Parts: sequence; structure tokens; C-alpha cells
Amino acid sequence: MKIIMLGAPGAGKGTQAKKIAAKYQVPHISTGDIFRANIKNGTELGKKAKTYMDQGLLVPDELVVDLVVDRVNQEDCRNGYVLDGFPRTIPQAEALDKALASLGQKMDYAIDVEVPDENIVTRMGGRRACAGCGATYHLVYAPAKEEGICDTCGKELVLRDDDKPETVQKRLNVYHEQTQPLIDYYTQAGILRKVDGTVDIEDVFREITKILGE
Repeated sequence: MKIIMLGAPGAGKGTQAKKIAAKYQVPHISTGDIFRANIKNGTELGKKAKTYMDQGLLVPDELVVDLVVDRVNQEDCRNGYVLDGFPRTIPQAEALDKALASLGQKMDYAIDVEVPDENIVTRMGGRRACAGCGATYHLVYAPAKEEGICDTCGKELVLRDDDKPETVQKRLNVYHEQTQPLIDYYTQAGILRKVDGTVDIEDVFREITKILGE
């Protein structure tokens, strides 16, 4: 069972990816994790990626696809995997399909967690992070016991720049521009499935398990 998770930043696709991975006992794969593992292990691909990252440059699509394909060829991916945060663009999707086809493989599902922009702006605007230990909270969904104070270390909770409405909206605009075309791409491929991401986390997960056949 090979799954791609799609959804805007803050839609909750990472949470769902982890839940899918746990239920079906397949790896949850994010490009960030792959980069870190390869750099830490000093692999050839990791060294190449690091040269771009050290200069503050985006790692080229070709190299990202090589890293992903290398990861999904490992033994723990034999029964499937969940890709989270990749592909982000049509060229990445095409390169991934081509690489998998050469191995006699293909993706089974692309699951789009749909949440309107205004919900995401509100949702992310409610996040708070501890200035001391980095613990995260949410004013509505996971409030601190004492408002504005971290339960763990007692330091102040702050709204990160990343979560400010204007920053979130910018990130959403980039998402729609770059990643939205993937919705069409996977619709044409016949593997796109949509779920309502505005409902409770467990309800979203229930919908996904129905799609995957429990």
C-alpha cells in the first residue's frame, strides 16, 4: 500500500500520515527525515544534498527523487509506505512515477486532506510555542493549564512568526500555486481520494481507513 498525503500546511496531513503508518505498520516517510538520515550517515546522496542546503538553496528535484526512491527501496518499505510532503510539484510527481515504473512499482493512493484556507489561518493562529523548551500548545485544541505559561518548564508561550496570519496566508498561496496542480495530476491518474479535514482527527482517520479498505 503506497500512499501520498496531500494537503495545505496546517491541514493535518502529517498527523494522519503517522496514524496510517501506525495502523498499517508501514513507514511514514517525510523528505526532511530522509535528508537528515542521509546527512547524518554521510551517504553520497546526503553529501550532495548538504552542499545545496549549506548554501541555503533548494535541493534539486532530481536529487530529492533519488533520495526518496533510495528510501522506498529499503526492506521496511516492502509492504508499502506513506509519503508526507513529497511530491510537492508536477516535475517531482512525474520523476517519482518514472523512477517507480522502472522498478515495476506505482503509487496506490493520493489522499488529499481538504481544509479551507480560513480554517487553516484560524487553526495555526491558535498555536503557541514555549520560548524555553519548545513544547507546543493550541488555544482551543490543546491549551496550557495556565494561559500563556508552559506546563513543562513554566516559561512564556509565544505565537511563532510562522503561525502569524499573514505568514500562513503566504504559505497557503505558495501551496495553491505549486501543489494544487498535483490534485489534477493524481485525479487524472485515477488514484486521488479526498477527505474532509475540518472534522475531528479521529473522524478524518476513519474516512481514510474506509478508502484504504480498513
